[in-house]
Amino acid sequence: MFSNERPSPYGRRPYSGQGYQPQPRPFVQEDTLKTVELQVERKIFTLTLKENPRGRFLRITEEAGTKRNTIIIPITGLDDFKRVVNEMAKAAEALPAPKPADDAEDPNDSIGNR
Repeated sequence: MFSNERPSPYGRRPYSGQGYQPQPRPFVQEDTLKTVELQVERKIFTLTLKENPRGRFLRITEEAGTKRNTIIIPITGLDDFKRVVNEMAKAAEALPAPKPADDAEDPNDSIGNR
């Protein structure tokens, strides 16, 4: 028997290539309380304060071209999140500005990566 043929102690888990269809999630009513959109360079951030039967939360969505990423912060963690973002902003202001990139090639860069 090959090592990858041993039965799993967790039972058989179907792979996506074997016709596995995850169970659809039940619809949960969400009410939008406030939405703000912010564009930073080529990215669009959408911050939406929402509420559902489980409570309030902040959904932050980042869109860059065709890619979309979302994080959800429960309202109970919003004060900590705000504190950490403020700390990061202060740290970024305190650091020296980055050096501008030179147009000269790096002699150690043999394949032209920059």
